[in-house]
Amino acid sequence: MNAEGQVRKMIGRIDGDGLVQYAIPVNNETYPLNQWIGSDLTLEHLGSINCLSCNSEIKKTYNQGYCFMCFQSLAACDMCILKPELCHYHKGTCREPEWGKQHCMIPHTVYLANSSGLKVGITRAHQQLTRWIDQGASQAIKIAETSNRLDSGMVETSLKKLVSDKTNWRKMLKGTPESVDLESLRVSYQKEIPAGIDVRLESDEPPVTITYPVQRYPEKITSLNLDKTPTISSKLMGIKGQYLIFEAGVINIRKYAGYQIRISGS
Repeated sequence: MNAEGQVRKMIGRIDGDGLVQYAIPVNNETYPLNQWIGSDLTLEHLGSINCLSCNSEIKKTYNQGYCFMCFQSLAACDMCILKPELCHYHKGTCREPEWGKQHCMIPHTVYLANSSGLKVGITRAHQQLTRWIDQGASQAIKIAETSNRLDSGMVETSLKKLVSDKTNWRKMLKGTPESVDLESLRVSYQKEIPAGIDVRLESDEPPVTITYPVQRYPEKITSLNLDKTPTISSKLMGIKGQYLIFEAGVINIRKYAGYQIRISGS
């Protein structure tokens, strides 16, 4: 591999065997990564960063890839994206009403996932599998569906009093979690959803099992940082979530969205 340019978060697709096949977007091309597991891979930060939205050159990113001005103005960077229960589209105060209509006023999934342990989460219904892969979930199941982001956030808020809504990324990168009975758990947590929220409970969709291309998980998690160490060269041992797992440590590729990077393998 020899790729150079602006990097975005990795793309993951599940193949017929349930294994995630990863690729990394660099400029307008995508480069398969699974074939490099077990080989030496080098990441080199070339010194410049460009905003994912306006493409202006910046010294640091906000919200994983944006300049400060776009961070302040884009609906995709608003606090309600992190906390969907704060969605304010219905108040007429969305930063970008058309964006909100296309991304928030559409069906959303409420789910349980087993990544570093059991968690609850929400995502746009059409990208639930992508969300599960990005979180490094080994198992996941749909609990319910809502017609918009706000309602899904209200369901999540009620359930996170009982189960975590966070992934412990260090624990997630240490191996595959112990399997849990998601179908039984779905029934249990559906009973805890308060009345009055417009929600359709899911009963038929089976749980999904996801396998990640990892030769060996690290015993100790060492986080690699391209800002502190512009060149990282090590054997690639696996990929999980948005992390490349090297012999030398792990790196969250999504964190460096917008960075100009050279990637080479041998």
